[in-house]
Amino acid sequence: MRLFLTMSAEDVNESVFVRACRGQDVPYTPVWFMRQAGRSLPEYRKVREGIPMLEACQQPDLVCEITMQPVRRHGVDAAVLFSDIVVPLMAAGVGVDIVAGTGPVIESPIRTMSDVDKIAELDPAHVSYVSEAIALLRTELNGTPLVGFAGAPFTLASYLVEGGPSRHHAKTKAMMYGAPDVWHALCTKLAAIAGTFLQVQIDAGVAAVQLFDSWAGSLSLPDYERYAMRHSAAALGAVADTGVPRIHFGVGTGHLLSSMAQVGTEVMGIDWRTSLTDAVERVGDRAVQGNLDPAAVEAPPEFLEPEIRRILSDGAAAKGHVFNLGHGVLPDTDPEALTRVTAMVHELSRR
Repeated sequence: MRLFLTMSAEDVNESVFVRACRGQDVPYTPVWFMRQAGRSLPEYRKVREGIPMLEACQQPDLVCEITMQPVRRHGVDAAVLFSDIVVPLMAAGVGVDIVAGTGPVIESPIRTMSDVDKIAELDPAHVSYVSEAIALLRTELNGTPLVGFAGAPFTLASYLVEGGPSRHHAKTKAMMYGAPDVWHALCTKLAAIAGTFLQVQIDAGVAAVQLFDSWAGSLSLPDYERYAMRHSAAALGAVADTGVPRIHFGVGTGHLLSSMAQVGTEVMGIDWRTSLTDAVERVGDRAVQGNLDPAAVEAPPEFLEPEIRRILSDGAAAKGHVFNLGHGVLPDTDPEALTRVTAMVHELSRR
């Protein structure tokens, strides 16, 4: 019988996932998938039908159901809260919508210090629906750890300045270079919002938190250290004394790993472009998470099994290893493929 069916809620800190995050001995390598609660599941599409994304994030019963779906289906070792990185921005009064096929779209992009001043602090009461959803999930999960998350200040700021997703982040960098006072004031405010949002989730009972810096890979190392690093450190530092493992993840950030590892994290998430062997050398005495290419999930067994073996072997050199993809589950992924990967990781790592 799987761990998530037999463990009591009180034992969550002794779960295989949390122990791996802390670098403690585990009987097998735990596995979960970024974006596992989402579009790849037909049951998700059914319950979300006709409900806008941000509206869905505010319905505790629906959040609970969507979060549970991959745990039931795949037998993963951790659940991830169904939410979005712009939820705390919305709760702080920012006009934002998630447009299908586009992503977050900002009603009034940030241009001046006056615009920054209009962004309110995050009142935990304004995200009470998140706490309510986590309370429901603690019962439903029956000991399976729950991962909460927030967007890193650089990534949130990029959305706010660009007005939506961007390939080149030209407006973002123009503000960084041309109006650094406005930039740092914006990121300081966003770091506080992200830190509060992480704390709300921890207070409600998540077992770990992850800070997503989806766009940090667009920065050079000097620019990351000058314009982003301190703000991520502030966001993660807000929950440093909680004892909850913190995971830090960015896309295309192999060149930034050494610095990203210094902002305050127990686990470094590694995307698929960087081998875990190289990553372990760069992040020091920390656990690692990753890093199967999301496009490889449906590869034939003769490729997939050796690739999983390689990742498990490379991860064994780290302080701890949590198996995951090197980014999120692709929308068109066959759910059965994720179930097979989960079983394969468990079986191979037990050996």
